[in-house]
Amino acid sequence: MIIIVVVVVLIVNNVVLINAKIPSESMENTIMTGDRIFGFRMAYGINFDFFGNHISKKLKDPERYDIIIFKYPDDESQLFIKRLIGLPGETVEIRDGKVYIDGSSEPLDDSFVPETPTGNYGPYTVPEDCYFMLGDNRENSRDSRYWDNTFVTFDEIVGKAVIRYFPSIKLLG
Repeated sequence: MIIIVVVVVLIVNNVVLINAKIPSESMENTIMTGDRIFGFRMAYGINFDFFGNHISKKLKDPERYDIIIFKYPDDESQLFIKRLIGLPGETVEIRDGKVYIDGSSEPLDDSFVPETPTGNYGPYTVPEDCYFMLGDNRENSRDSRYWDNTFVTFDEIVGKAVIRYFPSIKLLG
């Protein structure tokens, strides 16, 4: 019985769910510092490390505004959580804090951003199989704008944040 329980826990933790505690304010007010969340590892297909073997097979593309848990591109031993903003092949530019895609005259919806963001960044052209990520708390987020390796590759995605379970229950996606 103990062996079965251990195997089930290993499979759930390494294949199905990721349990994470939010360490910083970069996603406030959507997810607060200290919140605990579950992410679904198989939201976009199979992408996990199991006993040192990396297995990746894309079944579904991540979508703009998904909240994603991923390996930090500058140090893959760390996990980050941010909102997906730029999709493969798009050009992302931030002017006066507003995000524009492919030279559009209309900025993206940023109703989830707690303060009016500032600054000019880019343009960034997102390579194939890569994504441009921003924190919701843009004034206090180390995200794609600041990383040495600007983009998150599909293989670095660990899962999609789906539910905050502490301090209260809230669906995230």
